[in-house]
Amino acid sequence: MRTSLIAAAALAGVASGFVARTGQRPPPNAAQSRSRSDQRTHDVVQSIQNRSPSSQLRESSTETNGSSSSKQVPSDWQSQILSALSVIIDPDLNSDIVSLGFVQNLRLDESSSIVSLDLELTTPACPVKDLFVQQCKDIINGLPFTRGAEVTLTAQENTAPLADGTPLGMSQIGAVIAVSSCKGGVGKSTTAVNLAYSLKALGARVGIFDADVYGPSLPTMVTPDDDNVRFVGRQIAPLQREDVRLMSFGYVNEGSAIMRGPMVTQLLDQFLSLTNWGPIDYLIMDMPPGTGDIQLTLSQRLNITAAVIVTTPQELSFVDVERGVEMFDTVNVPCVAVVENMAYLEKDAEDSKSTPTIDEMALTKQFVEALKKDGMVGDSFEAADVASNLVNIVKDNLAAQSANLEAQNEKEQVRIFGPGHKRRLSEQWGIEHTYSIPLMGQIAQNGDSGTPFVLDNPNSPQAEIYGQLAKSVVSEVAKVKFGKGRGGGRPEVTYDSDTHTIRVVEPSGLGAADDEEELLSTISTAELRRECRCAACVEELTGKQILDPKSIPETISPLSMSPTGNYALSVDWSDGHRSLYPYRQIRSLLEDAKEKKKEEEDVGAVVEETKEKAVL
Repeated sequence: MRTSLIAAAALAGVASGFVARTGQRPPPNAAQSRSRSDQRTHDVVQSIQNRSPSSQLRESSTETNGSSSSKQVPSDWQSQILSALSVIIDPDLNSDIVSLGFVQNLRLDESSSIVSLDLELTTPACPVKDLFVQQCKDIINGLPFTRGAEVTLTAQENTAPLADGTPLGMSQIGAVIAVSSCKGGVGKSTTAVNLAYSLKALGARVGIFDADVYGPSLPTMVTPDDDNVRFVGRQIAPLQREDVRLMSFGYVNEGSAIMRGPMVTQLLDQFLSLTNWGPIDYLIMDMPPGTGDIQLTLSQRLNITAAVIVTTPQELSFVDVERGVEMFDTVNVPCVAVVENMAYLEKDAEDSKSTPTIDEMALTKQFVEALKKDGMVGDSFEAADVASNLVNIVKDNLAAQSANLEAQNEKEQVRIFGPGHKRRLSEQWGIEHTYSIPLMGQIAQNGDSGTPFVLDNPNSPQAEIYGQLAKSVVSEVAKVKFGKGRGGGRPEVTYDSDTHTIRVVEPSGLGAADDEEELLSTISTAELRRECRCAACVEELTGKQILDPKSIPETISPLSMSPTGNYALSVDWSDGHRSLYPYRQIRSLLEDAKEKKKEEEDVGAVVEETKEKAVL
């Protein structure tokens, strides 16, 4: 019976058309290249271990004796630890964690040789906090007088001074993030809600304020745990859902407001003054659509830290993005990210096939006939029993094959509203963080059900996009509030009329020398003008230059220069053209100019050396 079942199983594989595939997991790739911080940490640990034979003795002693003996602690142990930890670099602030004051309460237990410290970050939602902890442990464990490390994560309290006119209830808010769009119906509120809960998932304390009193969306999109409005003294306590604090005109008054603009401004002032938010790291401000008086008043009144613009891929919407960036620029609010909502529709790729179904009765009958014909079984009952087992094998094989195909199936992105403008935003406006959210029925359903999408689907690819948006907001807010290092701050750009050059001075910081010569770079005005990437100078789709470089005179000069947000420089030229240059582009041009100059110097040195040899 056992032999016949095995033989029949082979027959089943042929009869069902299933070809067994054996796969082997590919060998692991070579070690990925480390980041600068990782590499420096690795080098320090290796250096410490190489020059410290006592660490090997300590490990050997522990394994042999099963007990630990205390090591002699040097008198300057604190300096040694801090010096070793100074190789860990914060990627947003471009400085080491010791200089930034992150290392607090450094202690060493001499009896156990265990080091403990607090790592006080700028925000509990720091995207690289786990990496910091691991790097600290690796470095401390490599020191010859330590046996372990305990790292406790903390975050700085929100003690920034209040701006003039900031409501008292907002005194403990770390940063205000405006989520804005210049027209309604683009998914601004959906983005605001999912961004807030993604920040909460990173460990931050978050609140959402619905500033659209004409059409409040928050009561529909987020159902609070308790919808009873309570007072704390003479202030309103915000409602909550999953520890995210909520406030909207719709929670305290059914329906939308029907009133004129000045009354709306007063109403929002009252809401902001009366709501006691308490200590939170990020307040997400769901702005009303448009760029009018209400938006400008809120931007000036609340001392907004940064803005996220929500749009759709159409050309008309790109014009709205420009308006939004310009509006926030007038009130000195940097736009740190753009979200292209409803950017594409996902569907199964054309080559994916549905899983075939089988007729179990017909297949069983075929197995019985084949088994009897080949003489593999003795009677009909045994044949039916074996055939039933074979059918189950076929079903299991088909189910496994279907699961494998589903795992490998790639979704095709159909951009029904056009290709979008992510590249244009990056090249013209210097906005590095742009995200495309798909047109998806489940996101809309969650918005109508009162439960944010990222709460119901935390492991979905779309939730990952919102998570990346949240991480970029955290990083950019840290740069705005604390960043003064090279690359993290804005360079100082001036015009030298005597030499017709643009002078660029980087902010001093990590990796930059203190003398002006190392911080200063120059580029000719004509060269900068020729590098304009606006739609009038470069074709958007092909990248082909429309501007004729020869048409730009060497004596062209800027009439005015001013920063646009945190990422770009606006220049009005003497030929009547206005250009917008991302600082990233300016830095790239300066680096190219330096390399070109170095190559020319090298060639000149070779020529001089050749001449000297010829003379000799």
